[in-house]
Amino acid sequence: MEKFAIKKLIKAFDIEIDSIASDKSISHRCAMFSLFSNETSYIKNYLTAEDTLNTLSIVEQLGAIIKRDGSSVEITPTQTLTEPSNVLDCGNSGTAMRLFCGLLASVDGAFTLTGDKYLRNRPMKRVADPLRSIGALIDGREHGNKAPLFIRGVKKLQPFTYHSPVDSAQVKSAMILAALRADGISKYKENELTRDHTERMLKGMGAKLENDSDGYINIHPLEGHLKPLNITVPTDPSSAFFFALAAAITPKARVLIKNVTLNPTRIEAYKVLKRMGAIVNFIEKENVYEPIGDIEVINNELNGVDVSENISWLIDELPALSIAMSLAKGNSKVSNAKELRVKESDRISAVVDNLKLCGVKYTEFDDGYEIIGGTINKAVINSQGDHRIAMSFAIAGLNCDMEIEDIQCIETSFPNFKEILDSLY
Repeated sequence: MEKFAIKKLIKAFDIEIDSIASDKSISHRCAMFSLFSNETSYIKNYLTAEDTLNTLSIVEQLGAIIKRDGSSVEITPTQTLTEPSNVLDCGNSGTAMRLFCGLLASVDGAFTLTGDKYLRNRPMKRVADPLRSIGALIDGREHGNKAPLFIRGVKKLQPFTYHSPVDSAQVKSAMILAALRADGISKYKENELTRDHTERMLKGMGAKLENDSDGYINIHPLEGHLKPLNITVPTDPSSAFFFALAAAITPKARVLIKNVTLNPTRIEAYKVLKRMGAIVNFIEKENVYEPIGDIEVINNELNGVDVSENISWLIDELPALSIAMSLAKGNSKVSNAKELRVKESDRISAVVDNLKLCGVKYTEFDDGYEIIGGTINKAVINSQGDHRIAMSFAIAGLNCDMEIEDIQCIETSFPNFKEILDSLY
């Protein structure tokens, strides 16, 4: 088991960072959505991490011709997707597995989706069940709840009206992708708007998606092909947030993070940090597929905060925010976040168990936790194979020293994380 130690910072930093990983969510979708066109898509700044390269490999196994030059990718799809001769490996990516379920449900052929030991233990019925209800043929371990998943594509799925019981961008995206090949207009509704990259990108490619007065997205089936993508993938705000956290908890520190997507569904964690007292500025520079610009974060005294709204907009950053909460004055509370239980790990347990090792007092709830702020102490942290747990506590080490075990997950998700972390010293 690989591990590394982080030493406490003894001086402030004032840096600009333009080397943070490209956005993973958008990179996955670029590769997949290119299959809906009949022309070559051109993608710059594609994330060249293990998970997104796995997605690119799956797209290639489905028949697309891939040309790569570093982070620049050209994807030329075939007229008809190919039935692959091997299983399709999604690595550690729940996004890839769940979205491919929707994409492949209406493709003629047989497909087996698998992943690493952590992904094979994550729940998939939240996607499989609604897809099966419209005619998709999906099976797997535990009646289709655990991978490997087997999909027998059908040529036409039934149009649907579906009000999702969970606010999940992955479930929404899977159902939208299935609806594009349904036999009529489909309607999808969620209680709280989740990440909307799928809707933005597909609309940009020419898909017809409309929001109605009842809160449903009306998804029209494709008539022919979509336009190809021509996109530069922005910096991932979720990855960048670790260094926003670093500035927020380090006295007199400042960071300017360059070329980030400023999509409102992706920057909620920065707004929480701002509510806690950090100085946070958003500087928009362009808005084509996505609003893109810079985010500046400057250290200031942090105070406790209650987080109970827009949870789906900051679900990935809550582990990192738990570090800020542990160092803030007063108590902080996270609620309505039961979704954390079914991420790469049970992130509620992973957060509080590791905070306990660091001497932080807390109360655990079914849907979140309350943290008594003050100090955080050195400990040996087990990431449980979850990159966000590993990186959150690595940033905590800037305040108090820390040792992180099981760090392969960081390499999978954010290959140059340690390099950027080291540049702060």
